[in-house]
Amino acid sequence: MTRNQRRELLACGALTAAVLFWAGNAVLGRGVVGEIPPVALSFWRWVAALALLLPLSWRHLRPSLPAIRQHLGLLTALGVLSAGLFNTLLYGAAVTTSAINITLINASMPIVIALTAWLTATETLSRRQALGLGIALPGVIVVVAQGSLERLAALSLAPGDLLMLLAITSWAIYSVLLRRHPLGLHPLVLLTALVTLALPFILACYLVELALGITYTPRAGHIPALVYVAVFPSILSYLGWNYGVQVIGPGRAGMFMYLMPLFAAALALPLLGERLHGYHGVGAVLILLGLYLATLGARGRRPKGATDEPEGGPAQR
Repeated sequence: MTRNQRRELLACGALTAAVLFWAGNAVLGRGVVGEIPPVALSFWRWVAALALLLPLSWRHLRPSLPAIRQHLGLLTALGVLSAGLFNTLLYGAAVTTSAINITLINASMPIVIALTAWLTATETLSRRQALGLGIALPGVIVVVAQGSLERLAALSLAPGDLLMLLAITSWAIYSVLLRRHPLGLHPLVLLTALVTLALPFILACYLVELALGITYTPRAGHIPALVYVAVFPSILSYLGWNYGVQVIGPGRAGMFMYLMPLFAAALALPLLGERLHGYHGVGAVLILLGLYLATLGARGRRPKGATDEPEGGPAQR
């Protein structure tokens, strides 16, 4: 196995873990609904994540300050698009639309990422990748609609659906920008900068929530949930996603988002008492086949300035 093949294999593992932790976040969100307001959960999630990140990234921050100042505008955009805008729009969508609608619209994210990468000349889209996208999407719909055409036909549009479309667009732009503009920062420094620069935006949304009378009183019983969302979907998922995008590109990385409903269903079995059905198996086969085809597709066009190393380079990992 060559060095590049090992890196791609590691990137696929990192992307799979990232989506698994995000699926756990979705299941946990259903578990604490009614106890922690959505924007409050987002704000305290990122505050806790930053508190954990700072001691880990501190020794790398000082030598990285010139690069951070040089790319402050780009880093701010990346932070707002990812930790700020995407999560806030997602939580806002949950107020006015159903979980099924959110999952269905979220399932279009790989397509939006691939098209954004293609339109910006960041990557080319091979026939094999397009075939993989076309096979995996019906698999997601089968899982979300629970194998029922009637259930799918009964879906109706809500204001939150537009918010979800904006959310996945913001994530697609974030992923493409991350690939097109390698910053040479240590992965922990990059994530620390993104969270720090996104927090003022999230705080503003939190203050609006408080002004609307939606308050939150922390309780000891919420500590496990806050620890999980601060460590796994906030830190480990972002590190895994950023690494995967740098190595295999946003288009192929986006395909791993199709694993979300499978992981969410698998986690909901033991945690929420949900049952396994035949449509889960059908959807899983289609999703995994599409993922296999797309990730073996031709490598996309390399962005200007890209190197063979992901963010941080070998000396920093």
